[in-house]
Amino acid sequence: MKLQQVLSHVRRAVDDYSMIQEGDKIAVGISGGKDSLTLLCALASLRRFYPNHFEIHAITVDLGFGNFDLNAIKQLCKDLNVEYTIVKTEIAEIVFERRKETNPCSLCAKMRKGALNEKIKELGCNKIAYGHHKDDMVETLLMSLLFESRIHCFSPVTYLDRMDLTVIRPLMYMNEADVIGFWHKENLPVAKSPCPMDGYTKREYAKDLVKQLDHDHEGARDRMFKAIVEGNIPGWPKKNPPRRRTKSEK
Repeated sequence: MKLQQVLSHVRRAVDDYSMIQEGDKIAVGISGGKDSLTLLCALASLRRFYPNHFEIHAITVDLGFGNFDLNAIKQLCKDLNVEYTIVKTEIAEIVFERRKETNPCSLCAKMRKGALNEKIKELGCNKIAYGHHKDDMVETLLMSLLFESRIHCFSPVTYLDRMDLTVIRPLMYMNEADVIGFWHKENLPVAKSPCPMDGYTKREYAKDLVKQLDHDHEGARDRMFKAIVEGNIPGWPKKNPPRRRTKSEK
């Protein structure tokens, strides 16, 4: 997938749910994976022509495993003219050595998000962009049904009142396969997660299950996504009417 195609998906999401306003300073959460790096490239390009002017600042929370090489991502940010901040933490030591958590993902996620939000506010950002795509949303719905007995999915736009911070998800219309295609085409410098739990989570189970469902019932993933977008899930913002294209876009 080409950058222009990625931008088409991102622009649609941003317009549909009013994700970006004039003067926004948006933190881009960089995990080191393909999704967040695709989002970074898209927003870095979008800021050049989007009618609402905005800034972006890339941020990575280093959990402290000691073997997380971010040098290539630093160079990518430099090439994109994006400021990059790495937040050093001892989360890995706390979760795996001191606490010896048998189910470490929940505590790790809370601590990581806390460290990220604290740095975001320190940098003066009013929004945080996450690289969640269409597949992530379908998997979240399935996990909520299977493990929480509720119909739920994270919203395209979420206001965190206690932090006075807005979360946006501009990749919501992109399939994971498209993200993978862009990653390979642009040779994005993905940094492998050093977490020992990587690949052994409930989300990985849900991912495999969605793949199987889509294989057995072609189009199941897209129908589930449509049910999310049109299902009036509590907390979801109202979708804007379609934007009229300019002459240059026709």
